[in-house]
Amino acid sequence: MFGRNRRNAGADSPFWKQQGWILSAAFLAVALVMAGVTWLTTGEDQPADRARAAARNGPLSSSSKGGKRGDGRPDNCRTDDSNDAKPTVSPDDIEWRPLGAAKVPASRSAGPLQTSGPLMWCFAHTPMGAVMAAHIIPTHMSGRDWRTVTEQQVVAGAGRDIFVAQRSTVPESAQNGNAVSSYAGFAVDSYSPDAAKVQILIKSGSGSGYASTFIAMKWDGGDWKVQPGSNGSLYTSMTTVTGNAGFIMWKA
Repeated sequence: MFGRNRRNAGADSPFWKQQGWILSAAFLAVALVMAGVTWLTTGEDQPADRARAAARNGPLSSSSKGGKRGDGRPDNCRTDDSNDAKPTVSPDDIEWRPLGAAKVPASRSAGPLQTSGPLMWCFAHTPMGAVMAAHIIPTHMSGRDWRTVTEQQVVAGAGRDIFVAQRSTVPESAQNGNAVSSYAGFAVDSYSPDAAKVQILIKSGSGSGYASTFIAMKWDGGDWKVQPGSNGSLYTSMTTVTGNAGFIMWKA
């Protein structure tokens, strides 16, 4: 939409074979990882079963013991949702928090305002809240708590089921790598109170250029969640970008 030069990275291929997964890995620890990795199917075991059980009891699950207000939000989640305009600048209150090998943006005004175990949640019901969630939720998918995050912060349905099946085949040892890329900027492609489409700009650690991807977000269960594609991908194929025109750049 901004007239950028792009190189498609295999939109129709499984997510683990896409260039965005293998090379940029922006949402899997923002690292250049897994080149030449042989994907192995891992068997189900008791620890995985326990992880699935724990995932269903979080603050955003239907079985949560915490109450919800009339607006559908958990009792302990209150945000300022008055600014529903698309952002034109990065918020002044941004801070960068470590998440695995990555650093993700967080904001006192846009969220996340709550942390429950591995979950970072309670985002403002605004375009900027959707932006924050679009950075944080997929970044979790490189860690051991990916099942919990998926259960709580990825919209339920066939797309999520496919993602879980595919992600389950990735050995934990395949997640190692050196963090060489970073989040550089963002753009809100579309927004409504029920859904948003966020574009993320990633800068190579070598300084050689940028790549971008889109994340679909949905307001579901009182917070922003990632809406996976029909093929199980949490984001579109990574594309190269010439320059950063059209993006809002993050403040250091």
